[in-house]
Amino acid sequence: MKTIINPPYTDWAEYCERPSFPAEDLEEKVAAVLEEVRLEGDKALKKLTLAFDKVEVENIKVSAMEIEKAGSEVSDDLKEAIEVAAGNIRIFHSAQQVKEPAVETMPGIKCWRKSVAIEKVGLYIPGGSAPLFSTVLMLGIPAMIAGCGKIVLCTPPDKNGNINPAVLYTASFLGINEIYKIGGAQAVAALAFGTETVPKVDKIFGPGNQYVTKAKELVQKNGIAIDLPAGPSEVLVIADSTADADFVASDLLSQAEHGPDSQVVLVSDSVELVEKVKIALNEQLSVLPRASVAEKALENSFSVVLNSITECIDFSNLYAPEHLILAIEKAEEFADKIQNAGSVFLGNYSCESAGDYASGTNHTLPTNGYARNYSGVSLDSFVKKITFQNISKSGLQKIGRSIEVMAEAEQLLAHKNAVSIRLKKIQDEK
Repeated sequence: MKTIINPPYTDWAEYCERPSFPAEDLEEKVAAVLEEVRLEGDKALKKLTLAFDKVEVENIKVSAMEIEKAGSEVSDDLKEAIEVAAGNIRIFHSAQQVKEPAVETMPGIKCWRKSVAIEKVGLYIPGGSAPLFSTVLMLGIPAMIAGCGKIVLCTPPDKNGNINPAVLYTASFLGINEIYKIGGAQAVAALAFGTETVPKVDKIFGPGNQYVTKAKELVQKNGIAIDLPAGPSEVLVIADSTADADFVASDLLSQAEHGPDSQVVLVSDSVELVEKVKIALNEQLSVLPRASVAEKALENSFSVVLNSITECIDFSNLYAPEHLILAIEKAEEFADKIQNAGSVFLGNYSCESAGDYASGTNHTLPTNGYARNYSGVSLDSFVKKITFQNISKSGLQKIGRSIEVMAEAEQLLAHKNAVSIRLKKIQDEK
């Protein structure tokens, strides 16, 4: 990781730009995949799975026998850990169920709002070298709490045409049994358009590589909602001289090992701390199984030394990280200064891994600076809010003239007439 000492404020925006990993004709390639699946359905899915995942899949849908077998291949320790995590995630997201009261905006006019579950949702679970079974918990649990009628899960198969047992077990543990062996942009296409086997959904959730992210972006144009822009993972750590360099290094590496396109950033008011973290990074990196992946991510990462923790927070707010760790003295006192971040971890013992797995908060978060205007996935992501109103005769009499004047000013006389006719009949009844 390169270190930047006291860069002028005018250069901050440049440092906050994420590294780009251009794929030649990315949009055209993804659009072609979407169109092929839309036109050819299951045939295209099998063809594309062979081309991209190098495996021939006869049955796209995971069978009940495969799901049952997965349960025997997952250790009791992991099953127990999944149960603990699921309990915390369920508690945190259940607390987000809020029944909003009806409001009388003026006498005779009552307005209220109701949460209604999105009927059909698709969950995309990344596979590859690190099948993210934890994402099944993060997406599946709020979907079930919300009451989504149909939950469809897609995840890529391995080279033998199988799904990682932990993914299958976790889905089954939650009661999700509609699972398909599809990955990449073709999975997004299947969920967006539907095929002979895969049902069409109303909203697609889940992180993925640049092809998945681009596919989600493109299907929005066809009326399919998505959760949020979720690209390569990232963390920004603000650390002062009281931070433990070993802890900080471990947090940076926990994100760097996600993939070579991940980015980790250390911001500090202490040059000495930054140097200690560099030493700790090298020591910990040498024993990591995914060291080569983390090393590539570190090449696109950096440390910044600024004059104060206040400046560090200002830099973080401009960067708008997916994950933000405040490894500083009296961290909670700085919480109100955080304006842009997906999820924040306060203090030396609040490791980002806790949020990734088991503390209860959701780990599906906005990346690439989208924390400036997006929230992470929550219970609200799986519902739509419908407004209701009930206006009595007396209520319409009180508000009617205001509506008529406003409608006439906009030259929408039919709008005005809808009120005027009612007011006249009310008057005639007297």
